[in-house]
Amino acid sequence: MNLTLFLHVLSVVVWVGGMFFAYMALRPVAASVLEPPQRLTLWAGVFGEFFPWVWGAVVLILGSGLYMLMRLGGAAAPHYTLTMLVLGIVMMLIFAHVFFAPYKKLKRAVGEQDWKAGGAALGQIRKLIGINLSLGLLTIAVVFIGRALALN
Repeated sequence: MNLTLFLHVLSVVVWVGGMFFAYMALRPVAASVLEPPQRLTLWAGVFGEFFPWVWGAVVLILGSGLYMLMRLGGAAAPHYTLTMLVLGIVMMLIFAHVFFAPYKKLKRAVGEQDWKAGGAALGQIRKLIGINLSLGLLTIAVVFIGRALALN
């Protein structure tokens, strides 16, 4: 169970930490110092490197989370763990949408040097990553608050 929990938490750190860095640090700097062709090319490359890590994190989070949930009694598990599951699945669905729709459009637009279409796709990705980052931070808060309340 310790290894499972370690892989679960490590995967959350990779995914949520990566979103935090991209949204809070890289995005504002890239927007202020790069022209659209360079900025869109940068983001297509960054996502191309980051998204395989997210897919691995998603698999590990879901697998380890379901394993630990079953060990805790499935539907009889503490409510905060079920909330974590629901929020995690919503995040995974949002990520899958980002990957298969606007990210695909961004890559195509950069390849065709269609900066207007690329900007629209990146704007959509930005909004969805902002939502996912918020959900990820909320999920972390739910777990820690839920555990604290359960221990008291």
